[in-house]
Amino acid sequence: MSEKNFLIRMISLIILNSSILFFIFCSNTNRQVVVDNPDYKDVRIKKFPIAVQCWTFREYSFFEALDRIEKLGVKYIQAYPGQILDKNKSVKFDHNLNSEQINLIKKKLKEHKLTIYGYGVVNLDNEQDMEKVFRFAREMNIKIIVAEPGFDDFSRLDEMVEKYNIRVAIHNHPEPSKYSLPQTVLKHISRVGEGIGACGDTGHWMRSGVRPVDGLKILSGRMIDLHLKDLNEFGNKDAYDVPFGQGKANIHDILAELTNQNYHGWLCIEYENKKEAKNPEASIRKCIEYIKSITYYEGYEELLKYSNGRYSKHGWNHYGPGYFELDEKNGILKSHKGMGLFWYSRKKFKDFVLELDFKCLAKNANSGVFLRVPGLPVSDDYIYHSFEIQIYDAGDGIHKTGAVYDAEPPSEDAFKNTGEWNHYKITFKGSHIDVELNDVKIIDWEAEPRGKVKDFSLSGYIGLQNHDVHTSVWFRNIFIKEI
Repeated sequence: MSEKNFLIRMISLIILNSSILFFIFCSNTNRQVVVDNPDYKDVRIKKFPIAVQCWTFREYSFFEALDRIEKLGVKYIQAYPGQILDKNKSVKFDHNLNSEQINLIKKKLKEHKLTIYGYGVVNLDNEQDMEKVFRFAREMNIKIIVAEPGFDDFSRLDEMVEKYNIRVAIHNHPEPSKYSLPQTVLKHISRVGEGIGACGDTGHWMRSGVRPVDGLKILSGRMIDLHLKDLNEFGNKDAYDVPFGQGKANIHDILAELTNQNYHGWLCIEYENKKEAKNPEASIRKCIEYIKSITYYEGYEELLKYSNGRYSKHGWNHYGPGYFELDEKNGILKSHKGMGLFWYSRKKFKDFVLELDFKCLAKNANSGVFLRVPGLPVSDDYIYHSFEIQIYDAGDGIHKTGAVYDAEPPSEDAFKNTGEWNHYKITFKGSHIDVELNDVKIIDWEAEPRGKVKDFSLSGYIGLQNHDVHTSVWFRNIFIKEI
C-alpha cells in the first residue's frame, strides 16, 4: 500500500470512528436536540387566552369546578374524561354521556359564562372509540381533542379531523410514556395534515429532561395547545408545581417563544400540586397575575383579525390605486403599487397607542402610517386633514422615517438596517403626538396644522399607505390600545 493510500485509509477510519462516537453520545445525552437559545428579553409578548384544565380541580365534581373557575375570572376550560359530573351522582364527564346530560352541561356552562374549548387527555385506542369521541366533541362544540393515541398510523385520525373539522393535539406524559419526547410527537404529526399538532405539557417535558423552550422549538408551527406548568425542579420526576415565575420552567421565555411562533392557542393552566389539590385557587391567581405582568400587549386590540387558523382583512378597506397583499398564515401585509390607503374601517379612534412592525427591503421604500383620518376616504383629500408618520429611510428631515410627514422631523435616526423589522409605538393623545422607533423616542410634539396638513380631527381612522410601483413595505403585529 502506498503512503498516500495509507493516509487516506487512516483518515477515513478516524472520521468513521468519530461519527460512531458522536452517535453514541447523542443517543445517551438525555435524548435532547440542542436548539439555539435566542435572547428573549426584547420580545413583545402577545396576549394569549387563558384556560384552566379541569384536572386542576380533580378533587371536585365538574359542576363544582365550573363554579370555582368562574370565580377566577377565567373564560375557558379544558375538560378531562373521568371527572364526576355532580357530587351527588355517579355519572362521569366523558364521551359516553347522553344527550340529556350534554344539554345539562351546556346549560351549566352558559350559567357560568364559560366555554369548553378542549377535551383530554383521551387515549383513542381504537377506531370505534375515535368516532365516538369526535361525535361527542362536535355535539359539545369542542375545538380541540387532546390525545395520546395507542396506534402509530395517524391516517385514519387525519380523516376524522377533516370530517368533523376538529383538531387533535398530541399530549406528552413523562417517560416512559410513548410521546414523552417532542421529537417523537413531531415524527408522528409530520406525516399528516396540520389539523393534527401538539399539546405541549411543560411540566411533563421538564420531568423528562426536556427544556420547555426547546420542546416548543422542535414543534414550531405545529403547536395547537399547551398545558402550562412551572415546576420547582428540572429533570426530577418527583418535581411539583409552583406558581408561574417561581420555578425552573422559565415562563417568560415560553411565552416569548410562542409569540415568535405566532401561536394562537390557549395557555391552559394545569396545576397539579397534590398539597394544594383541595384549594389551588390562590396559586392559580398568582399564575394569572404573572402571565399578565409579562404580557406586553395586555389591553391591546389586534387590528388584523385571526380566526379558523388564518388572518383576514375583514374590517379593512382600501382606497386608491394599488393594494395590500396578506399572508393569511403569518399575518404579514405587503404593499403593492399606489398611491393608496389601506384603512381600518370598523371604528374611529380618539386617544390611543398604536404599535406595529414594518420592514423595507430597499432604502428608498416609501410608506406611512396615517392617524385619525377624519372620514371615509373618497379622494386624496384625507392627506390634508390627518397626520402621517413617515416610512422613508432615504428621506431628509420632515420626509424621513420617523417624521410627522411634512411637519415635524425625528430627533434622531433610529431605524434599523434595510431588510430588518422595525417597531413603531405611536401615541396620539388630544393634540400631542409621541413616536418611539425601536424603543427610541424620536417625536414629542404638540401637533398643529403645518406643511400639507391644514387641520386635524380629534378622532378618526387608522391607515397604512401603499406608495408607488417601485417599492414595497411589509407590516405585521398591528395593535392598538385606546387611552
